[in-house]
Amino acid sequence: MHNRVRELRTARGWSQAELAGRIDVSRQAVNAIETGKHDPSLTLAFRIARLFDTSIEEIFDDQA
Repeated sequence: MHNRVRELRTARGWSQAELAGRIDVSRQAVNAIETGKHDPSLTLAFRIARLFDTSIEEIFDDQA
């Protein structure tokens, strides 16, 4: 699944560790999501979307 997590994170100047702390996961989990090795749970996807003040669909694209 393609996603914009890295793009949104870097636009705010956050490290992977900073984002991980904000969404209560490990830095390794953030890396796995950003690289497409792991798809977040629905609960985590909502948490990420709320943090970036956008919709899940604006961040995650299952068509890619």
